[in-house]
Amino acid sequence: MTLHEFDIQKIKEKNIKALCGVDEAGRGPLAGPVCAAAVILPEDFYMEEINDSKKLTEKKREKLYDVIIENALSYSIKFADVSYIEENNILQATFYAMKQAVEGLKITPDYVLVDGNRTQGIEISTECVIGGDAKSQSIAAASILAKVTRDRYCMDVLDKKYPEYGFSKHKGYGTKLHTEKLKEFGPCPEHRLSFLGKILGDKK
Repeated sequence: MTLHEFDIQKIKEKNIKALCGVDEAGRGPLAGPVCAAAVILPEDFYMEEINDSKKLTEKKREKLYDVIIENALSYSIKFADVSYIEENNILQATFYAMKQAVEGLKITPDYVLVDGNRTQGIEISTECVIGGDAKSQSIAAASILAKVTRDRYCMDVLDKKYPEYGFSKHKGYGTKLHTEKLKEFGPCPEHRLSFLGKILGDKK
């Protein structure tokens, strides 16, 4: 079954018109926001290349991002910033960003497919799909929008504001380079202190 066929089957099964896919990017990094995207694609839209964003090259994601934006009936992308993550934890921040993304759509969906095994707060009929970004075209499209948007934020905003950390290279993830920069410079306001563990030692 293709990712598109999965969505079509769900549309027929639920007897709906507007199916929404939701996914996030940025749950694991040491710095920066978590980003969630919601997207409603036309029922007849199918592009085999759309798949889990983690399986695609950066160049391919960038290309597909434009295609999805151009063809979507509606899409919405929202962030939960570092202060929200630190105050509420990353899981609640993810739920919040997803909820905001769905509520930001210009078309109210009839049914929402969310990647993962848990969600909270979305006031529309919702179904969690484990590994959904590799099963549903709508979720896969959302994963691409979220990933590209977050990466661009890290490159265009964080890297320019805090050039010493190399955000354009690691996007906030705990790479060797990022760890070395953290030990050298300590955290900036965009770092998630609750994620840093033993990395900083007495600098935390």
